[in-house]
Amino acid sequence: MTTGQQAKESRRHKDQALPGPTMRAIVQEGYGPADVLHEAQVPRPAIAENEVLVKVHAAGLDRGTWHVTTGLPYALRLVYGFKAPKNPVPGMDLAGTVEAVGAKVTRFAAGDQVFGSGKGTFAEYSAARESQLAHKPENISYEQAAVVPVSACAALIALRAGGIDPGRGPSSQGVKVLVTGASGGVGSYAVQFAKAAGAEVTGVASTAKVDMVSSLGADHVIDYTKQDFADGSVLYDVIIDIAGNPSVSRLRRSLAPSGTAVITGGEEGGTWTGSMDRQLRAAALSPFIRQRLTMIVGTQKAADLEFLAGLLEAGTITPAIHRTYPLAQVPEAMRYFDAGNVRGKVAITI
Repeated sequence: MTTGQQAKESRRHKDQALPGPTMRAIVQEGYGPADVLHEAQVPRPAIAENEVLVKVHAAGLDRGTWHVTTGLPYALRLVYGFKAPKNPVPGMDLAGTVEAVGAKVTRFAAGDQVFGSGKGTFAEYSAARESQLAHKPENISYEQAAVVPVSACAALIALRAGGIDPGRGPSSQGVKVLVTGASGGVGSYAVQFAKAAGAEVTGVASTAKVDMVSSLGADHVIDYTKQDFADGSVLYDVIIDIAGNPSVSRLRRSLAPSGTAVITGGEEGGTWTGSMDRQLRAAALSPFIRQRLTMIVGTQKAADLEFLAGLLEAGTITPAIHRTYPLAQVPEAMRYFDAGNVRGKVAITI
């Protein structure tokens, strides 16, 4: 019997010994690449008085889940666990039906269709705080709803930090907005939010993803392999820098004298802090210059989720799903995501 077969046999016996109701889930016993992920039977989560037990129909794969799986940058382990994640089941986005509610939950009842953020959503059931859920619009699928919460909330917070409010209609006409990483999960929503606000939107993407960004409604698309957005030909009033890695000086060169740059991510940098040092440097510089440089932390709140539900129901935004994978193929989905091939979002069906 091979080592892999022995490990599977060990897990099988462990699964058989679990007390109480169990469920299928993707789990990881340590940090690393997609190979650390595997399917197992685990206990169904218990819920607190302010939580909802959701029967998960679909989940979303996002950059945050990738960070938790790999344990990079290392600073994240101070929050999620030093040697392995405290919660062995990855996943944050979800859409499904309410199975049960805690004693203090007032907004939901068993059978309600919901979407939002939960704990360990790559599983048949997930516990989610009432404050991180909203009712799912009837006109979108569970897969579409599942890829909204983390990415769309981050994009919404970033646009608001830049003074763009998609909830006020075309209130930003004439405002030039640049979105780097426009073909990604957060970027695909940022482009749509900025267009909903009436801004003139330029998206930055690779050659293979230019058409996708155009389909989101971007007025202009820059292929970063052929053109430098910071060449000085256009100055932008707002820059939303998502998962890019331009230096602070490059961002400033492409920013109007009194413009705002919002830095929301970046996948390079050191293994200890990742791109956080770039964001902190920008925030430290901002008080001493006319331009405004800021950073945001993505959160999922009921009010924002309900607002997004309204936009989804009205067709103002549309989730861009590139691929859908069944639960058992989460490791394959993670490899595809890590390779940088995804346009928009990846959904996981349970």
